[in-house]
Amino acid sequence: MTGPDPAVAAVRSAVRSACADVPAGALVLVACSGGADSLALAAAAGWLAAPGGRGRAPWRAGAVVVDHGLQTGSAQVAAAAGAACTSLGLDPVVVVAVDAAGGRGGPEAAARDARLAALDEAAGSLGAAAVLLGHTLDDQAEQVLLGLARGSGARSLAGMPARRGALRRPLLGLPRTTTRAACAALGLRPWEDPTNADPAFTRSRVRSRVLPALEAELGPGVAGALARTADQLREDAEVLEELAARLLDRSQPAGGATGDGLDAAVLAAAPAALRRRALRAAAVDAGAPAGELTREHVLALDALVVAWRGQGPVPLPGRVGAQRTCGRLRFAPAPPPPGGH
Repeated sequence: MTGPDPAVAAVRSAVRSACADVPAGALVLVACSGGADSLALAAAAGWLAAPGGRGRAPWRAGAVVVDHGLQTGSAQVAAAAGAACTSLGLDPVVVVAVDAAGGRGGPEAAARDARLAALDEAAGSLGAAAVLLGHTLDDQAEQVLLGLARGSGARSLAGMPARRGALRRPLLGLPRTTTRAACAALGLRPWEDPTNADPAFTRSRVRSRVLPALEAELGPGVAGALARTADQLREDAEVLEELAARLLDRSQPAGGATGDGLDAAVLAAAPAALRRRALRAAAVDAGAPAGELTREHVLALDALVVAWRGQGPVPLPGRVGAQRTCGRLRFAPAPPPPGGH
């Protein structure tokens, strides 16, 4: 008796490893769009959690399908993805419609935020121990390239974490070719998202043009190298974030919060890289959207600490402002611009 197709085995192994600590009887949800990556993920989870011990996973597998409503026929696509998950043995299978129009940061960012909110709500209502996302090694490489092009710094170059809260990404170590091969071996017909080939979307251009060009000029393995870079930078970022959090704690009054102000002298004594990371975190805590904070914003905050010459408040995204008074840096809602509402 021969074993499973190598691609199928690779996806199953990745899911088994990612869920090794899930308690017996707990629910694991797969976020499934119907595309090759999430469909292969759903198939693996369904096989592992099948009754009778076929896959020998002690947990249960369900699925959440999010209909963003951004394309004609999206409801039908979502319903088909839900039906596919049911046929693969996942239960429960929930299809959630969200309104992703008009969010912050453009359609891609708005869709991502709406999707994550829907997944978080579904996980909470169903009592899920984990939610599996279908991002692959190629997605990680694309994320790193986008961060590099935007000059977003090490935080963005660190890419997507394998885990964040209940969210887990079992396939970050596998290329997209593996998930497609797994679907083919299992006779599954994934949905092809037209936006993946639409040059109007930045990520689509990275996927269809930039990465292939790099592979052609630099040789195969570029995506893997970018993903390894993300892993290394993430390790560094996690340490720096912990140190930045400790710096913020030291700069606050005993028992106080960021709104009580940060001691500029304590911040100024810290290394620049650590201080600026702490200032960025403080701005986000005060309500500035993380995706809209630029290096220029952070440097302006830094100048209030180390180059104070009586300059006025620093406006930040999200109608947040920062100013220095009595040796303390304070964040507060910024007044609307002249003539604004």
